[in-house]
Amino acid sequence: MNKPIRVVLAASAALAVAVATLSVQTLAQSEYQVPRLPDGTPDLQGVWKNATVTPLTRPRELGTRQAYTPEEAYALEREAQMEVEENNQPLDPNRPPPPATALPPVGNYDLFWTDRGMTIPDIYGELRTSIVIDPPDGQIPSYTEEFLQARAAARLTEPGPSDGPEGRGVGERCLLSFGSSSGPPMLPVMYNSHYQIVQSPGYVVILVEMVHDARIIKLADKHDEVAPTLQKWMGDSIGRWEGDTLVVETRHFNPQQNFRGASENLTVTEHFTRVSEDKIIYRFTVDDPTTFTSSWTGELPLSGADDMIYEYACHEGNYALPGTLAGARVAERDAAEAAAAGN
Repeated sequence: MNKPIRVVLAASAALAVAVATLSVQTLAQSEYQVPRLPDGTPDLQGVWKNATVTPLTRPRELGTRQAYTPEEAYALEREAQMEVEENNQPLDPNRPPPPATALPPVGNYDLFWTDRGMTIPDIYGELRTSIVIDPPDGQIPSYTEEFLQARAAARLTEPGPSDGPEGRGVGERCLLSFGSSSGPPMLPVMYNSHYQIVQSPGYVVILVEMVHDARIIKLADKHDEVAPTLQKWMGDSIGRWEGDTLVVETRHFNPQQNFRGASENLTVTEHFTRVSEDKIIYRFTVDDPTTFTSSWTGELPLSGADDMIYEYACHEGNYALPGTLAGARVAERDAAEAAAAGN
């Protein structure tokens, strides 16, 4: 069936506007004068968000192709918008209950709770096909043989997921965000994608919406001597200015953070470059020769937000964990009784 002419014209007009906007934004960014603090350093302060349609790794069929055409990007954005519009439709109050076998059994987050983003933002004039830009294929490098052997050995002795609280992930226990949204690197997940940057002489603080963590970055040439023993959740971060770009190096992560299986040798280097009133280009490089066969780099924008960050309330660690562990003990008891009865 042919689309109505007015729909086709509207889509064509929207695409033309998108292409023109991209050109204007690129020109504006090249002429942008960065605001500065009294000490002359660039002002990165404000509330920012990293929600985006752009995936972390590139669809494999795109190979080494780093950017979409405006037409392709518009189609993907429109698809995301239509999904939101569809999920926003009122539910039938007379609908039957979900099947008893449906997962998760207590329901799930609806669209109100999520914020996946609906745009493919431009980065230096490119509509990126993935956040990862190096290696050139947009994929995270494979694990080293050393890592694979160590992981296989650890699985023989590590506690099960319900043996105790330590067996559950730090995100589930509300100690740190899941999916590395706390960072570094600060990656987008399905919701709560805001960050607040505050600067003071000698320090930069990044307040993470989920789960309300504050990463304190000391402007210094080297890490403190005690940093390896502290093992802070988000590592020990030190920063320096290279021109108008804030460069942050983070090491000495808490081993429970375990970013994609990273080892104690993990180093994450971040670059924050403000390119317009409402955009910071955030670039990161992950380097861990023990875990990955090569380093890898990603880039995405932090978009300005007029919102405030409210305290993130995480309930799992407060309420669900005792029930989860108690349920596991009941299951173990039932299994033992069944075995004793010869069943």
